[in-house]
Amino acid sequence: MSGPAGEVRTGPDGRRVLAFRREFPDPVEDVWAAVTDPTRCARWFGTWTGDARPGGTVALSLTSEEDGGGPPSEALITECEPPHRLTVRIAEDDGPAWELAVSLHASGSGTVLRFEQVLPDSFDPADAGPGWHWYLDRLAAVLSGGPMPDWEATLAATAQYYRTERPH
Repeated sequence: MSGPAGEVRTGPDGRRVLAFRREFPDPVEDVWAAVTDPTRCARWFGTWTGDARPGGTVALSLTSEEDGGGPPSEALITECEPPHRLTVRIAEDDGPAWELAVSLHASGSGTVLRFEQVLPDSFDPADAGPGWHWYLDRLAAVLSGGPMPDWEATLAATAQYYRTERPH
C-alpha cells in the first residue's frame, strides 16, 4: 500500500464522502497539470477531449484499466479554479452520477491534494475506495518517476479499509 487509505465521512450536506489526502513534493502547478492536462492525465488515469470550462462537458476515457475502461463517459465540469480546484460530475448509464472533487494547496515547496467522491446512498465505499487508492498511487508514480502500482496488490492491501455494511 503506497499512499494512505481514504476515509468515509459525512459531508456538510449530510451525504457520505470518500476522501483522500495525499502529499507530493512537487509544486501545485505541476500536480495540477498532471491532473488536468489530457496527455499527462493519460499516463495515470485517462484522456479527455471537449470543453473543459465550468459548465462544459468532456468525453473521458480511462486508459489505465485492463479493459480500457469501456466507452467514454460524459463529464460535466462543475467548477474549475486553476490551479487549485476541479469538480466534475460523471454520468453513468447504469447508475448514479459520480461527483468528484480535487483540491490542491501549497505546503512548503510541495502540494497537498484532497480528492473526494460523494457516495450515493446505495453505494458501498469498497466499490470505489481501492480503485481511487490505486489511481492516486499511479499519480504519485508518474510525478516521482517511480514504478506503477499493481492493481491486484493494491486491491489486496486496501480492500479491508473500505469495507462497510451496505445501507438498506
